[in-house]
Amino acid sequence: MGKSKEYTNGEVTVTWEPEKCIHSAICVKGLPDVFKPNEKPWVKIDAASTEAIVNQVKQCPSGALGFYMTDKKDKTAETMETKVEILENGPLLVYGTLKVTHKDGSSETKNKTTAFCRCGASANKPYCDGAHVNAEFKG
Repeated sequence: MGKSKEYTNGEVTVTWEPEKCIHSAICVKGLPDVFKPNEKPWVKIDAASTEAIVNQVKQCPSGALGFYMTDKKDKTAETMETKVEILENGPLLVYGTLKVTHKDGSSETKNKTTAFCRCGASANKPYCDGAHVNAEFKG
C-alpha cells in the first residue's frame, strides 16, 4: 500500500490513498462541502454528518476513499453486499469483498468498491486508472 491520509470527526475516520484515485469526482459532486480538492486539507470532515460521509465514501469507484468507525465494534466498513455496476463510458464497479486472482497466480482481497478497466487502456490492469477519459472510451 502506498501513502495514505486520514481525516476523523471522532465517529468515523475517512482514509484516502491518492495513488488509487481515478479522479472521477463522485465525492466532490456528492458532498462538495466535505470534499474540496483545491483546498488543504481537502477533506473537511466536519462539514457533513457521519452518515452522509460514509454513504458518499462508499460510492468511491476506485477504493481510494475508505472509512472505519471509531467504535471498533462497528464492522460496517468490513463487509458490503456484493453488487456490480457498469458506468457509462467508464469502469465496471464491483461493490463488496472479493478475491482477485491475477494472471501470475497471485491474489489479493479487495474490500468496498473495486473499479475494473473496460476500455483496455489502463496502465494498472485489471483495475481502472481513469485512462478511459483520454481514450474517449464509449461503452
